Amino acid sequence: MGIKTVAVHSEVDSDALHVKMADENICIGPAPTRESYLRMDRILDAVRQTGAQAVHPGYGFLSENAEFVRSLTEAGVVFIGPNTKAMTDMGDKIHSKRIAKKAGVSMMPGFDGEIPDEATCLRVAHDIGYPIMIKASAGGGGKGIRVAWNDKEAREGFRLSKQEAASSFGDDRMLVEKYIDNPHHIEIQLLCDKHGNGIYLNERECSIQRRNQKVIEEAPSSFVDPELRRRLGEEAVQLALAVGYDSAGTVEFLVDSQKKHYFNEMNTRLQVEHPITEEITNIDLVQQMIRIAYGHPLNIKQNDVHINGWSFESRVYAEDPYRGFGIPSIGRLTKYEEPSHIQGIRCDSGIREGSEISIYYDPMICKLISYGKNRPEALNRMEDALDNYVTNNLSLLRDIFGEENFRAGNITTKYLYKTYPEGFKGASLSDEEKIAVIGIASALKAYKELTNFIKLKSPKSSFGEKITKDFHFITYFEHEDPSSPKKPYTVEIKKISPHNNTITFNVNGNKLEIEGELKFSSVLHLIVNNKPMSIQPISKSVDEISISYKGSWFKLKVLPDACHDLLKYMKERPKIDTSKVVLAPMPGAIKNVSVKVGDTVGEGQEVVIIEAMKMQNSLIAPRLGKVKAINCHVGSTVDKNDVLVEFE
Repeated sequence: MGIKTVAVHSEVDSDALHVKMADENICIGPAPTRESYLRMDRILDAVRQTGAQAVHPGYGFLSENAEFVRSLTEAGVVFIGPNTKAMTDMGDKIHSKRIAKKAGVSMMPGFDGEIPDEATCLRVAHDIGYPIMIKASAGGGGKGIRVAWNDKEAREGFRLSKQEAASSFGDDRMLVEKYIDNPHHIEIQLLCDKHGNGIYLNERECSIQRRNQKVIEEAPSSFVDPELRRRLGEEAVQLALAVGYDSAGTVEFLVDSQKKHYFNEMNTRLQVEHPITEEITNIDLVQQMIRIAYGHPLNIKQNDVHINGWSFESRVYAEDPYRGFGIPSIGRLTKYEEPSHIQGIRCDSGIREGSEISIYYDPMICKLISYGKNRPEALNRMEDALDNYVTNNLSLLRDIFGEENFRAGNITTKYLYKTYPEGFKGASLSDEEKIAVIGIASALKAYKELTNFIKLKSPKSSFGEKITKDFHFITYFEHEDPSSPKKPYTVEIKKISPHNNTITFNVNGNKLEIEGELKFSSVLHLIVNNKPMSIQPISKSVDEISISYKGSWFKLKVLPDACHDLLKYMKERPKIDTSKVVLAPMPGAIKNVSVKVGDTVGEGQEVVIIEAMKMQNSLIAPRLGKVKAINCHVGSTVDKNDVLVEFE
């Protein structure tokens, strides 16, 4: 559009991708959000310094803060978003429910008012019946939300959600409503101008969630039929026009199995998942927001909006999906490659190789978007993209896209917990796939050893091309649980050559043929027994190789058979007694310490609250005991597996 941009950033984000892409950039403070991204005065200073004429707030922080909009207006600066009245009316979930009810929007049972304390929360819960949802009135992005099924969970959920809301939004007002179990989460994208015109751009299915945060979205929804789409869209526009809304916005509904729908909330901002709507409508939402903010009437009518194909968005998080579907992970991205070369794939990211992932902000690092002419094509393209994405948090996403219920569209907000009742354990390999992975790891090890041998024997000649060697390995999968039995596989590779791209060998007597270049690089596209396999290999040490297949990482030991025979003489590493300590499950900041040295605590009693990437987590005592030592304090930052509390 020919518009020059200014990026504001915290100190820790000085090398962030958005900073490098902008024409100018201004640092607005230290890493904590309250000292940078939530500081209106510093953002206004940046506006004045640069002579900026308008501000687009993105997805979070001040994007739904009416006071910020008023400050910009007073300074003569245009806010690229809705007017303050509409933002105030819809941004407050308590007030918005009253307006929605008056506007004729279908509502869910709940309490019409603010919940000031735990006692009121329990009383309301008993009135409307469990389960209930406790929500921050000013919340969004899954922050400040807990589901409670009993009094204990209600007390804890109210307290943690209130603290989380204060930290994330600067507003700790809470509400309680009936929790609709096992629904579809359907949201309607809106565009409204300053001239009383409003349209809806179809729906997005956002049911794949954990901890009330979206993981995968798709547009359109395979569950929504044309009649339901019309009803939801018309109610959403009805609500937006009732408050004089004028920008892009989203109205969220919960829809039960009988396709009865209930108003959930309205987001008065651009949504993280807006690209999938752009893909199926060919409408650029940010461009429309800028036009509307300038005062132009909508140049699109409802009859112009169609569904052209299908689109998915996968949220790539800096998380460990094996722990509660995603415990935040921090550190530097030493290897990172996006699959943007694949047809129908779009990557909207805020990071690049070498970026530092910190504890201060939301853990999402990229939105991976696929488009196809129909749902199967969009699904397959996403699978292909995930197989070619070089990072370390894709295993859960990749497994979902290959899972039969998801591919069939049989999903609700309970999908993750029904599909993985014991938590996500990684991709499950068939016997044939296990042998293939074992064989690939062994062949990689053989090629590596052969290359080193040739370099030593003939570093400056082509003599090495004629060299062949035999290899005999004992290879097995490593387990995180040291007590798990390790099944050894005998691997025999005959006459391997450095320039032979097809090798044939035996794994436990099974013949295996691998075609393709075997080396430690980003993504290898191999043919194994006439079947294609895409893998990512990493050599961790002399005898350890990690292979990513179907998004999951598998650690393997590849040992010469003589070395394997000597393992029985190795001493085992001593184990930490976790019944006597509370460990940090992730890197984070300590928000509260509930005990002191000498206290006697019961099993399950809260001892510490840790905050990581804007989410608060309650850590509990593993057993009845007396506190021996406390190794943290409020405000301190800790690393994963740091000992926070010790018991006698």
